[in-house]
Amino acid sequence: MAQEIVKLDREDVVIAEEIGRVGVITINRPKQLNVISDKVILLLGEKLEKLEKDDSTKLVIIKGAGKAFSAGGDLKMFYDGRKTRDSCLEATYRMYWLCYHIHTYKKPLVALVHGMSMGGGASLMTPMKFSVVTEKTVFSTPETLIGFHPDCGFSYMLSRLSGRLGEYLGLTGARLKGKEVVAAGLATHIVPSQKLVELEKCLLSLNSGDENAIESVIKEFSTDFEIHENSILQLNRMSIINECFSKDTVEEILMSFIREGRKQTLSECLKKEFRISNNILRRTISNDFYEGISAIVINKNNSPKWCPTTLEEVKDEQVNLIFKNFEQHLELQISEKNEHRWKGKYDNSPYYYHINQAMKIQKVLPSTTPGIGLIQSAL
Repeated sequence: MAQEIVKLDREDVVIAEEIGRVGVITINRPKQLNVISDKVILLLGEKLEKLEKDDSTKLVIIKGAGKAFSAGGDLKMFYDGRKTRDSCLEATYRMYWLCYHIHTYKKPLVALVHGMSMGGGASLMTPMKFSVVTEKTVFSTPETLIGFHPDCGFSYMLSRLSGRLGEYLGLTGARLKGKEVVAAGLATHIVPSQKLVELEKCLLSLNSGDENAIESVIKEFSTDFEIHENSILQLNRMSIINECFSKDTVEEILMSFIREGRKQTLSECLKKEFRISNNILRRTISNDFYEGISAIVINKNNSPKWCPTTLEEVKDEQVNLIFKNFEQHLELQISEKNEHRWKGKYDNSPYYYHINQAMKIQKVLPSTTPGIGLIQSAL
C-alpha cells in the first residue's frame, strides 16, 4: 500500500502525520516527559478535529516521544502564572473541552502507552477504544499530592472502577504498573515493550477503521498476565481498600467528589471539574495548589505547608465555594448534538473576549489604574 506521509516541523510540541488511512499524533516534549502545555492542548484539539472530519482517515493513533507517554499537566506553566488571575484559564477550558471530544471521538482511537501516563496525560489514554500499555507503563492520578483534584474526566472514569478502587487511586495518588493498569480497567491490552514499534507498523498497514480488525492486530502482540501477589489489586488487599474507603467520615467531603461521578454523565463531570479547577487556580479558599507545586516540583522539599493544616479545620462552607456553579454562560460549553459537536470552543466563549480585553487595557494603562482589578475579577 502506498503510504503518503505529511509531517510537521520536528520542533513542534505535537507532530501530526497521515500515513495511508491512519492519523498518527505524537506529543513531542520528550525532555519534559511530554507534559501538557497550553500549546500542546491547542494543537491536540486542532489535529483531532481535522482527522475526525477527514473522510480518508479511518484510525487515529496517539503516542508520546521518548521514554514517557505523558507525565501530566505542565505544572510549571501553572506556577509561573500564579500571580496573574486566570492566566491559565484558556488552557484549562481547552483541556476539559478536549477531554469530552476524546471520550466521544467518532473514529477508533488507539493509545500506545510506554512509560509514565499520569494525571492529565492519562486522560489521553484511558478513554480510548484501545489503550495499549507495556510492562514499563506507570499510571497515576497524583493531583491530591499537590493540593489539586483528580481532573480531566477522572471523576467520571475513577468512579466507574470496581469497588472503591477509584477512591483509593484518586485520594492517594497510588501508582499502577503495566498489567495492573489493564486489570484495573484503565487500559485494554498489554504488549511487551520491545514489540510496540512492530505493533504500530501493523496498525499503520490497516486500510480501514474496522474495530474488529484493529483488535485482532493488537491481540497478535498482546500477552496474558497474572497479577503479582504484592499488587494492591489482589483480592485480599482490595477487600481492605473497599472497607476503608467506604467509611462515612470527615474524609467523605473529599471522597464525595469521586462518588458523585458514578451518578453523573461525562459532560456533568467535566463541567464540575472545570468549576473546581478554576476555583482552585483562583485561590478561592487557599493557596494550596501553588504551595503543593512549590514543595513537590519547584523547591522539591516535599514538605508543603497546607492551609488549613488538618481536615478538622476544613469547613463545609469552604468546600461549597469550590463546587459553586458558575453563571450558565461561564460554564464549560459542551454540545452533545453531533451536528454541533465541535462548537463551544474557548475562542467563542465570554472568557476569550473579556480576558483579551483586559490584556489590551493592561498594555496601555498602569496596573495601578482604578478599574483594572474590577475587569480581572469580573469573571
